[in-house]
Amino acid sequence: MAVQYIASVQFGDVTRARIVNTKEIAEEHHIPLELLAKVMQTLAKHGIVESQNGPKGGYLLAREAGAITIAQILEAIEGPLGITECYHDQDASSCLQHEHCNIRTPLLKIQDSIYQLLNRMTIEDMLGGTPLITVKSITTAQGVEQ
Repeated sequence: MAVQYIASVQFGDVTRARIVNTKEIAEEHHIPLELLAKVMQTLAKHGIVESQNGPKGGYLLAREAGAITIAQILEAIEGPLGITECYHDQDASSCLQHEHCNIRTPLLKIQDSIYQLLNRMTIEDMLGGTPLITVKSITTAQGVEQ
């Protein structure tokens, strides 16, 4: 939300582009200031935002909103994305069930799909108001729509 807010201020039609400080973002989105400051420092370290020091300091996006993906933001904050530990642990040393696991392959396919979606979604997409994904209904074997 913070990066989206910065983008809306920086590239939006409402106001002239300007630097956004953490206090403004924290108040707008009801986020604890200390937590937001740490997240913004992390995003700056990963080149998502640029930090401007001084009394009128704050943050700007480091690149165009269309060049920053949701996957990049999540990975900067959380580290490698994965719905299971075995996604990143190819030798499976952390899983006692690795040799007998029958859900690992389907979960890896789901993880890859999620990652591809997040890697296609950008901050610019989030500002646009158009649906980023569409969900199709699933028809069961008996023809009942869910």
